[in-house]
Amino acid sequence: MKYKYIFCAGAPGSKWSSLIKNIYYSPGIDRSDYSDARTYYHDASGKMDLMHLGAYFDPGMEFGGFFDRLQDYTKTECEAEFDRPFTGTGVRIIKSHVFAHHIDFIKQTWPECPIILALRDNDACLGWWVRCGHFNITYPRYDYYYKNLREMSKIIDWQNRDIRTAWDCHNGTQVKNNQELAEVLGIGSPPDEYQQNYRVADLEVKVI
Repeated sequence: MKYKYIFCAGAPGSKWSSLIKNIYYSPGIDRSDYSDARTYYHDASGKMDLMHLGAYFDPGMEFGGFFDRLQDYTKTECEAEFDRPFTGTGVRIIKSHVFAHHIDFIKQTWPECPIILALRDNDACLGWWVRCGHFNITYPRYDYYYKNLREMSKIIDWQNRDIRTAWDCHNGTQVKNNQELAEVLGIGSPPDEYQQNYRVADLEVKVI
C-alpha cells in the first residue's frame, strides 16, 4: 500500500463503528489492535451484535489521550500513539471522534492517507448512542471527556459541524456502501458476510 493509515472521523452515534466493522476484515488491514477486551456487544439493532471492535482513540479512552490537542504534537509523537495498539502489518485504521476538529492538520501532515468522514443528523447520533448503551458502554469509555448527556449533545453538535465543514471544503468521493468504500480506499473487498448499504443504515460517508 502507498499509505500506512486510514483515518476515520465521526461523532458518537454516527454509526461509524459499523462502517469500520464492515471494512475491518478486508485484505490488507492490520487487525492486530483487536482483543476481546476491545469489543462491545449490544442488542440495539434488535439482536445481540458486535458494535465496537479494535482500538479507539479519544481523551479518556485507552489511546489518544492528547488527541483534542493533536496539532500541538509532532508527526513522530502522533504516529507513536497511532501505532501503540498494533503489532502487525498492513494498513492501520485510526478512529477518533475528536479528529472532527483536526481534519486540515491530518490532511497536511499525512497527505497520502485517506480520511473517512461519517455523518448523521445530530439528534439521530445522540439517540443511537443512547440506545446503544450511553455511558454504560464498556469499550470505549465515554465518561471522562463527554461527562454527561448535556455535554455529549453539545459535543456531537460541534463534531458534526466541523465534519460537515470538512465535507464541504475538501474534494473527495461520497460512497454508497462498504464495497465502494473499499474500492476508493484501494483495499481488498470485505468478505461476503460483511455488507452495508449506507442509505439503509441512515449514514453518509465520504472519503477525502
